[in-house]
Amino acid sequence: MTAVLVVNSGSSSFKYQLLDMDTETELASGLVERIGEPIGHARHNVGTSKDGRTERDLPITDHTAGFAVMLEAFAEHGPQLSEADLIAVGHRVVQGGNRFFEPTEVTHLVELNIEDLSEIAPLHNPGAVQGIRAARASFANVPHVAVFDTAFHQTLPPAAYTYAIDKDLATRYRVRKYGFHGTSHKFVSEAVATFLDRPLAELKTIVLHLGNGASVCAVDGGNSIDTSMGMTPLQGLVMGTRSGDIDPAVIFHLRRRAGMTTAELDDLLNRRGGMLALAGNGDMRDVENAAVAGDPVAQAALDVYFHRIKGYVGNYYAQLGAVDVIVFTAGVGENSPIVRAGALAGLEGMGIEIDPERNEAKSRKPRVISTDNSRVTVLVIPTNEELEIARQTLATISRTHPSL
Repeated sequence: MTAVLVVNSGSSSFKYQLLDMDTETELASGLVERIGEPIGHARHNVGTSKDGRTERDLPITDHTAGFAVMLEAFAEHGPQLSEADLIAVGHRVVQGGNRFFEPTEVTHLVELNIEDLSEIAPLHNPGAVQGIRAARASFANVPHVAVFDTAFHQTLPPAAYTYAIDKDLATRYRVRKYGFHGTSHKFVSEAVATFLDRPLAELKTIVLHLGNGASVCAVDGGNSIDTSMGMTPLQGLVMGTRSGDIDPAVIFHLRRRAGMTTAELDDLLNRRGGMLALAGNGDMRDVENAAVAGDPVAQAALDVYFHRIKGYVGNYYAQLGAVDVIVFTAGVGENSPIVRAGALAGLEGMGIEIDPERNEAKSRKPRVISTDNSRVTVLVIPTNEELEIARQTLATISRTHPSL
């Protein structure tokens, strides 16, 4: 067995998954959260069945203590890491800026660069650095690889990533579109080619990654040519708690007239916006249930959500010149027939037709939901960011440590 541990660290939590890369199956997964609070929480799951789940509450002072809790869970409940032949740890890092173009083995210098990029990713990179340092202390004898959300979007042309502001300021403060969810967009666009048994190089695909965070990506021959998220994950679609696109002058207006501080404006757009602001609930399942029950506020929120998606689909259709596939993925995209139908409703003139019965059918497998007559094939493809990170980690250490 060849195993890779994937770690996704935030400022007060981290998720992990142990994968057998010989079969690409999940051996265990878990979550350590509320780090630094009086009482933290840890969950460990062996295999993919909930029958193997254990949970505990205890003080977890920092990420190093959190990794100790994780190691205790592996030792007590399995699988035994000593028997899994762990050969590497892969880390999800949200922001790689324009420094990291591919998965990179972690060194002290790489750590420092990721930390320096916290200036443009203050909500994400500090937690990643904490997780990397704690993981390297816990697993000192195996290589660690950072896999960047932004790396897939390094193929964006200047016309797509450039903001129309003063060039010197933009360069000095690293202001440009970076894009995010790149690991998912890469995995899904490649899975589309495999599912359709067509060369990736000939496909023009629009990927709709719809979860609590949401983004769209135009993929031409396997390369990202545009994406909805920008310098930060705030730009683009309406999300669970993020506003998405907004006139920048709204910020100036609220600063002048409402006296709101920078922190308050950040909170307004990142944590109190989106579906939470429009419908009073950031969970799409609850919003859908309310709309089905006749709540006009929930329906109006869905209308805004759909309107924004359609705008990006039309934009990227134009940027690609033609579209072969539109694919839904992530929690909402994979599980919500209402969202899939609403997001593409009225686009029949663009050759996009969803089959209602196929759309309503429940399945966790890749599937076609468009009609046989639809010029654009519409798919649902489950994403697997952890597996993609593990694959990229394995490929990286195969180059840097060929003896492993």
